Amino acid sequence: MEPQRGRAAAALLSESLPGRRRREEVRGPPEPTQQSSSWAKRLLGFEWADVSSWHRFVCLLNRPTDPASLGVFRFLFGLLMALDIPQERGLSYLDHKYLDGLEVCRFPLINFLEPLPLDWMYLLYAVMLLGALGIMLGCCYRLSCLLFMLPYWYVFFLDKTSWNNHSYLYGLLGFQLTLMDANRYWSIDGLRHPRKRNAHVPLWNYTVLRMQIFIVYFIAGIKKLDADWVEGYSMGSLSRHWLFDPFKLVLSEEMTSLLVVHGGGLVLDLTAGYLLFFDATRPAALIFVSYFHCMNSQLFSIGMFSYTMLATSPLFCSPDWPRRLGARFPACLRRLLPSMEPPQPSEACVYRGSERKGRGRGERGPGLRQKLGALFTVLYVLEQLFLPYSHFITQGYNNWTKGLYGYSWDMMVHSRSHQHVKITYRDGVTGELGYLNPGVFTQSRRWKDHADMLKQYATCLSRLLHNYNVSQPEIYFDIWVSINDRFQQRLFDPQVDIVRAEWSPFSHTPWLKPLLVNLSPWRAKLQEIESSLDNQTEVVFIADFPGLHLENFVSEDLGNTSLQLLKGEVVVEIIKEQRNYTLQEGDRMQLPPGEYHKVHTVSPEPSCYMYIYVNTTDVALERNLTQLQELRDKVQNGSETEPLPPELQPILDGALGDAMQTDPVVQAFVQRQQRLEELQRRRNATLGERLQRFAARKYFLFRRSFLMTWISLRNLALGRPSLEHLAREVAYANMQQEGIPHLIQADIFIMLNRYDNRVDSNRDDSTTVLHVLHGHLK
Repeated sequence: MEPQRGRAAAALLSESLPGRRRREEVRGPPEPTQQSSSWAKRLLGFEWADVSSWHRFVCLLNRPTDPASLGVFRFLFGLLMALDIPQERGLSYLDHKYLDGLEVCRFPLINFLEPLPLDWMYLLYAVMLLGALGIMLGCCYRLSCLLFMLPYWYVFFLDKTSWNNHSYLYGLLGFQLTLMDANRYWSIDGLRHPRKRNAHVPLWNYTVLRMQIFIVYFIAGIKKLDADWVEGYSMGSLSRHWLFDPFKLVLSEEMTSLLVVHGGGLVLDLTAGYLLFFDATRPAALIFVSYFHCMNSQLFSIGMFSYTMLATSPLFCSPDWPRRLGARFPACLRRLLPSMEPPQPSEACVYRGSERKGRGRGERGPGLRQKLGALFTVLYVLEQLFLPYSHFITQGYNNWTKGLYGYSWDMMVHSRSHQHVKITYRDGVTGELGYLNPGVFTQSRRWKDHADMLKQYATCLSRLLHNYNVSQPEIYFDIWVSINDRFQQRLFDPQVDIVRAEWSPFSHTPWLKPLLVNLSPWRAKLQEIESSLDNQTEVVFIADFPGLHLENFVSEDLGNTSLQLLKGEVVVEIIKEQRNYTLQEGDRMQLPPGEYHKVHTVSPEPSCYMYIYVNTTDVALERNLTQLQELRDKVQNGSETEPLPPELQPILDGALGDAMQTDPVVQAFVQRQQRLEELQRRRNATLGERLQRFAARKYFLFRRSFLMTWISLRNLALGRPSLEHLAREVAYANMQQEGIPHLIQADIFIMLNRYDNRVDSNRDDSTTVLHVLHGHLK
């Protein structure tokens, strides 16, 4: 594999073959070379002699290259980032996240980083959006790149809870474009400056981008060589999605998960970078990669990532593909398209041989600019290859996954489920104990999985608890997590006060509990146990460390709860009875409902046990709902002649009336029927109706983003109005309706009439929440 990897990395330095052949036709017959060199040039696009010295290597990386493909990518990237900012970057809900005076715990990369006041945050986002639009149009290009990149990285570092691989990739691409000449084609700068219009760009502009995308694919594939992915445990439930139904015509769901989801993802990531580069394999690679990203756009909520990766694929094609594509259009349409003429010389490139004739200053060899470009290419690629494996440096971020999350390209390799999270605080003066709701004072849930965030969260909670008369608080976390279908186990030591615990980004976290990888073979047995249970029985698998105990409460709804020991030895303490029961491997005991109990692990090795329970309340409710459904069907088909009592009338007309007086079971039935009918309407909706619903959702999102930004910019320029005035403006920005035509007309009318203070503050914030209440049929 190593020789192939080296050849492909070197191959990314070159242009694709069609462009080279056309240039060779212009230059005349090539000079005689050795057979090996000719083979290398045909396959890689350059001779081995071109990399035999630093001078030749610099000349190679600054070889004049057609700017067309780079210009198209610049346009698409700017467009996608402009669409991304109101959505995944959070412009549409910025006031919910950074409201002034909000008591909330935040998780910046560096603790001293703080968000700006809300109006200034809106200004920052407006600058970032303006930069993205400038990149798209190629207008004031360098400045636009800076306007996008600097706010983007500030927002990125401000909140680690939103970090992911594709957000990191956007920042990298913005940084790369800042140093490139991507405004040489299809740009406003080209219209304003003739020397930039349709001018060559150095080859390293393409090399850096191609290498970046190659690294994204290839390192993601290397990370998928993890045993959990290869054995099919990482994305075990993904094959249930309707997108995999065609595969399930010939494969079972389990084999679809193993071969298509996991096997196909592994093979595609490992090979996509290579296949995209070589001319012979590129057409097939473009088809499979495009299909892969289109599927991901439907499987995951990952914003513009799938479309950004689709936009990068043409970078591997011949750089002049936009010209050749435009040449196929009718002559009357070519006037609307970018230039079809060959590119003009550029001072940024190094010309040699017959290329130098008549090129003036281009006759010189590589200067400082060209050498810096080549040096940047080499250092940047080496840095990107090193970072995903730099976890031996940033050991403080190593939890059950390695490294500072976000730049390791380990995409979708790990799935987690949290069974139990408990936060205990102790007053350091009085010794009084108390408990906090998990997630209190924060808007994120990712703190549960990362030691650095847990430390920040504990520090913040200790500061806020002083406002509630808790002195010198100690805070303990008991967090149970299952990763890739393993046992639920503790992630952190519950006996350590995290406020005073040591944490450093450069040393191992001492209060992190190890992943019980020696229990991984149990997963096949656990799946077998789950499959043997009926639909009404649930099971939770637990593994615990020696010397620790799990405190649990069995709800009265769980009237048939038992504990069975799978491995080790435990002592079950029933707190109310003050009695202890010792369980050996294979033993099972019934647990009393409505009471607390503790499970102490007393064996020298970790214990493994499972809770088996039936939610009797849910079973009774489902039975009652089934009876109501049967009664409704009988009335509708005429087999039930007796009139329904008034309390059951809502099951026919679907009108709850006074919900407080409606029977809880009838209320749950009507709400479930309404939800099922809405789901059925959505499934049976025509393509036009689905597009209309999609357009309405996006319209309201962008509408709120721009209105709230306008309000904040007005506040900065003219000062904030009265609270009543501001509340009416925000209410108008929040307003939503079923259809958008009337609201669009209202927006236009208001813009034409210079929006006064008489805006209707009505808004539709109503949400339907299904409350399943206990009760019986009357």
